[in-house]
Amino acid sequence: MEAIIQPTAAIWKVLETVCDPEVPVLTIVDLGIVRDVQTSEKGAVITITPTYSGCPAMDVIRIQIKMALAEAGIKEVEIKQILSPAWTTDWMSEEGKKKLHAYGIAPPQYKVKDDANIEDTHPPCPQCNSVDTRLVSEFGSTACKALFQCNDCLEPFDYFKCH
Repeated sequence: MEAIIQPTAAIWKVLETVCDPEVPVLTIVDLGIVRDVQTSEKGAVITITPTYSGCPAMDVIRIQIKMALAEAGIKEVEIKQILSPAWTTDWMSEEGKKKLHAYGIAPPQYKVKDDANIEDTHPPCPQCNSVDTRLVSEFGSTACKALFQCNDCLEPFDYFKCH
């Protein structure tokens, strides 16, 4: 029986259904961790970059990718992980950032410090949109988030850190 080569667009469509296990409102495509999709007669090669080099969710993400593609009829799947270039929040989709905000997590924000440096800024509260917020902890529910609190509505919230 002759193998059927799936178009890369169809594979990307399947990958858009794979949710991040730590922030389930985001897909792995929203996060920008899927770097490349290649196809051949044997199946597919998916290249991913973790948000952090020690991200504990990567094993689950690999399994979810293989399961989703198997359900779509693509049985032979190789997952390559690359660390360079390092993942950056610049790779997140604008749609993903909107999903974060709607979910109650402040998306990454940048503030220009001078021509050469960019620093994180205090994010607006995703509950009431106040800009009067304060850092509570450099680490939130996961290493890629910081914990903030709104000084107006007093609600704590996660902030997806820039990097």
